[in-house]
Order: sequence, then C-alpha cells, then structure tokens
Amino acid sequence: MENINQTRLFSGKRILIVEDEYFLADEVRRKLEELGAIVVGPTSNVSRALDLIDREHIDAAILDVYLGDELVFAVADELEARDINFVFATGYDPSHIPVKYKGFALCEKPAELEQIAVALFGPAGGFEVLN
Repeated sequence: MENINQTRLFSGKRILIVEDEYFLADEVRRKLEELGAIVVGPTSNVSRALDLIDREHIDAAILDVYLGDELVFAVADELEARDINFVFATGYDPSHIPVKYKGFALCEKPAELEQIAVALFGPAGGFEVLN
C-alpha cells in the first residue's frame, strides 16, 4: 500500500488481544483504541479468550504464543474455524510455531501496529516474519 497510514485499517474493527504481560497488553489496547479500534479483552489465558470468542463479535486477533504455562494454539484453532484473521506476536524463535500454522503471520515482539494491520487486513502473503 502506498503512502497511507496502515494503522487506519484498525478503525472500527473489533480486535481481540490475548497477552499475558499486563503492561504490554494495556499499551496495545490503548494504542488500538486511539486508532479507532474496539478492543475485546485483553485477556491473559486460553479459557477466557475462548469465552470472549463465543460471546463477542471479533474481526481479528493478536495472540501471544506463550501465556504463562499454556500455549495459545487452542485459541488460534477456534479463530481459524470461524474464519477470523489473527497474528501471533511473540518474542520467541519462530521455529516454536507448529508447522500447522505456516499460513499465518508472525510478528516478532515488539511488533509495530502498522505491520500487524497489514498482516490482519492487508493482502494475504502467507507466513511471514514481520520485523
């Protein structure tokens, strides 16, 4: 996309945040709300994320891979089943993401919201590591 601000892609969208680091989750929430997004959550565990997916309309999601002692992949599976776009945001090595998720974007932390916006709402480009 040419010289437009990619973050405006968030405007009016309902974004689920699944992140166990409180300050990071709060910062992303605040930034998304400033961009006109409606934030669902944030939540720091799989069961609460699945509950939110059942009860709320969600346009897209930003998922931390490691949530304390659990992995986020059950949430990714549910989002995929509902055809809801998501990105993994992690500070860990991309090789820790199972091959099953090869078609989903991976944004290394700290991820820029411009890159996440393109990954969620821009043209599909397969599995990419976005820096």
